[in-house]
Amino acid sequence: MSAIDDFHARTVNHAAYWRQSGTASLKGHLTHRPAWDPALIAPASSVDSGTPWAKRYRRFLRITDIAIVLLTVVAAYTLRFEPAHALGPTPSASYLIVSCVIFVVWVLALEVYHTRDDTVLGIGSDEYKRVLDATVRVFGGMAILMIVLGVDVVRSYFAVAMPAGAFLLLLSRWQWRAWLSRQRHFGHYLSKVLVVGERSDVEYVIRQVGKVSGAAYEVVAAALPGTETGKPLHLPGRNIPVMCGLDAEDIAETAQRTGVNSVVVAGTLPGGPKAIRELAWTLECTDAGLALASSLTNVAGPRIHWRPVEGLPLMHVELPQFTGGKHVLKRAVDIVVAGTALLLLLPLFAVLALVIACDSAGPVFFKQERVGRNSERFMMYKFRSMVASAEQDLADLAELNEGAGPLFKIKDDPRVTRAGRWLRKYSLDELPQLWNVLRGDMSLVGPRPPLPWEVDDYETHARRRLLIKPGITGLWQVNGRSNLDWDESVRLDLYYVENWSLTGDIMILWRTAKVVLKPVGAY
Repeated sequence: MSAIDDFHARTVNHAAYWRQSGTASLKGHLTHRPAWDPALIAPASSVDSGTPWAKRYRRFLRITDIAIVLLTVVAAYTLRFEPAHALGPTPSASYLIVSCVIFVVWVLALEVYHTRDDTVLGIGSDEYKRVLDATVRVFGGMAILMIVLGVDVVRSYFAVAMPAGAFLLLLSRWQWRAWLSRQRHFGHYLSKVLVVGERSDVEYVIRQVGKVSGAAYEVVAAALPGTETGKPLHLPGRNIPVMCGLDAEDIAETAQRTGVNSVVVAGTLPGGPKAIRELAWTLECTDAGLALASSLTNVAGPRIHWRPVEGLPLMHVELPQFTGGKHVLKRAVDIVVAGTALLLLLPLFAVLALVIACDSAGPVFFKQERVGRNSERFMMYKFRSMVASAEQDLADLAELNEGAGPLFKIKDDPRVTRAGRWLRKYSLDELPQLWNVLRGDMSLVGPRPPLPWEVDDYETHARRRLLIKPGITGLWQVNGRSNLDWDESVRLDLYYVENWSLTGDIMILWRTAKVVLKPVGAY
């Protein structure tokens, strides 16, 4: 008998015990269940996964946050430079009171704004947004209070505590997240989930979770319709045990036994919304939360809003905006960053130009027609990384194409020069595109700039990539670049087109810097 078969045999025996125990309610099952053999719990990478890790990790964050807030408030108190009359006749005592109030309110705000909530820990940008939001609101409220009370603004807190505190809190969260990512690489500190639903929906959710680099979730078990229990799901690289059917009490018992953080409902359940509501009520007796896998796979959270109408929760999905204030701000950031980068990188440009000129005959820069926003064509500039006759040699290499879809790529392209290989590896050949950004042809972040003949082969939905400016970098570059298949590349670009944000752009630029240092799929 295999390990999987043995695991399921023992699971079935325990399930039979539950059904025959005669306990009146689920709460009774969960409170007075027999000692559970740890070997029967669905495969988990570490004892540091599941429910306990989040509590431990939140405690680490709380201690660090309090220390940083205390440090910055003490620094502001020590470095105060207000006029003697700013806080009344006894400035030292008044400063001490203000310092204590700010410390307490700031610490409470980090709790009230759920900066350590399970749903934002270790993934996405919401954690950073909540930390900034809490900090800004504390000092904004303090400024309003000072005006109402007729007290001069306490400059040292705005000059020292607020910027230093915000920076250190974000840096601390980033460092903790980096530590968490390293732990998760070894299978520690993962949120264990039980996926529930029809087989096809469950398999889809598991595959998508598995695609995420540094995923925060570990699928330890599945719940399928009763006729399919006991048969493991065979997915590439692993088998997922099917531990129960879709009965709410069976799911809750399994969730409690395995110690999962969440029960994920994939697709619809037999019984529809009523079944989901019953499952939510039943899970109240456990430590597991309930998550619904949305079928709106290309809609980001900020575009989704709930509006109850007489007890009927309506989900509103905002239409993507391709003009307006957000795009004006994006353009302003492009101008400032690209202009500054071009000035700072001029010495590097000179060195790279000299290397390219000495390495092979031909111009230093390579220009090529690309398609931009609204199908407008422009000349894109790069450092030349191929022989001067590369365009003429293209037809002779058509049979060697390894690119996805209409893309043309060859891993060991014979046209690439010696200098071109490391220029491409570290994306240094892309630097002249900063000039395209400054001109307005491109943006720092956006979809990949396509060639005209690639656009001619686009399907209807792929043309939505042209609704915004192409970028030097984007989701395609930080998720594998040339290693991506065509459909995945299009999906990532379309997701960006419809859901981009300035915060998201900053995170993509940060991830790009890491990818450049450790290249993946660059050739």
